[in-house]
Amino acid sequence: MWRSSIASSLKNISLSAPAYHTAQDVTRPLIFHFQCFSTTTTRPPTSISASQSLTSTSDPLKLGLGFSSKSDIIRAYASTSSAAFSVSSLASSKAWGVVGLAQHYGNCYLELSKARLSMLVVATSGTGFILGSGSAVDVAGLCWTCGGTMMVAAAANSLNQVFEVNNDAKMKRTRQRPLPSGRISTCHAIAWASSVGIAGTTLLACKANMLAAGFAASNLVLYAFAYTPLKQIHPVNTWVGAIVGAIPPLLGWVAASGDVSINSLILPAALYFWQIPHFMALAYMCRNDYAAGGYKMISLLDASGQRTSLIALRNCLYLIPLGFFAYDWGLASGWFCMESSILTLAISATAFSFYRDRTIQKARRMFYASLLYLPVFMSGILLHRLSDDQQHLDANNTDRFPELLSLPGTAIDDNGHHNEVRTRQVNGVSPRRPPVAYASYAPFPFLPAPSYDSYR
Repeated sequence: MWRSSIASSLKNISLSAPAYHTAQDVTRPLIFHFQCFSTTTTRPPTSISASQSLTSTSDPLKLGLGFSSKSDIIRAYASTSSAAFSVSSLASSKAWGVVGLAQHYGNCYLELSKARLSMLVVATSGTGFILGSGSAVDVAGLCWTCGGTMMVAAAANSLNQVFEVNNDAKMKRTRQRPLPSGRISTCHAIAWASSVGIAGTTLLACKANMLAAGFAASNLVLYAFAYTPLKQIHPVNTWVGAIVGAIPPLLGWVAASGDVSINSLILPAALYFWQIPHFMALAYMCRNDYAAGGYKMISLLDASGQRTSLIALRNCLYLIPLGFFAYDWGLASGWFCMESSILTLAISATAFSFYRDRTIQKARRMFYASLLYLPVFMSGILLHRLSDDQQHLDANNTDRFPELLSLPGTAIDDNGHHNEVRTRQVNGVSPRRPPVAYASYAPFPFLPAPSYDSYR
């Protein structure tokens, strides 16, 4: 009896299984997703009525949820999915809003800081640090010095734009900067400049020395509160700006060595004289923009451009002896003297071309030459610099062979006095003088003859 009952039950199940299986396949994903999202909705699903039995198998769509049809499940799933999507979209929109805000102010800070110009300042300061380090370079100190210099330069450039916001709005070249375009407020820019300026000066004072921090602070004040207002008062602002540009390599040297020496002035002198032709070319090319902005540049008072080009040429010529000074004072080798002379003659040639033919094209050529000059000059002096060990070796060789430093026709006795001697001739040819004797007279006849009294 019970066997026939089980068989009949299995037969009924097997006959109805395909239909039930198909309905379950349709509703199972919907019910699963509904249960997953039901906790995030504010409207609960339709309650199960008492008449709908959970154990009823007459309609699989009524199992557990109390829905009367498949369309009710689909509508409930759609409502819960839309609610979940709205919550996730709100969270994602807030995240993207934070990212967009950070990107916006990050771009504004970079433009306020004039990032490329500040990186050039950092490069000159780092070069000065390496030159002043002697035999061993303190990498950590170099990083701290570059970081502090970057902060102070960013502060100075930001304050410059704060003071010149009205002028920048009149110039085509600068009207899209953050302040004229309204992308950032003036108070925000002042807060940014103050914070990074104080942080950079403090960093140099703590990680380098107080002298380096003093150079950084004085340079910030000179740039923001002297050079910037002078641009609207007198053309002498170009020379004041050149002083500002010459301080960073001296800052780096002082951060490394702790003092100022005569060798520390070579790179600042190169920066000073280099900036004059660089800015003269820029002022000639953009003189209409400078006139619209209300700036007092030398090119605006020189309609023909003759005075502008002459100033540029003269300062290019001032760069010529710097390579020799670096060699003669023991900062770099003779190779740098030769390379620096060739490089300076090249930029002087472009300045002379601009002097003869005062056009925008020739000014642009000199401008590009000035952009090439500085990195090549700094790379050369770093490549051929003489460390302290090499300088001591040269001094020991000088003490070992003092007769090489004697003048022709003289010799040094045991007491260190010069005595007249008769020069020998071999096959009718007089003996050579050391190369340093020739280097003192040519190709710079205006230089004084060297004195070797310090070697006695």
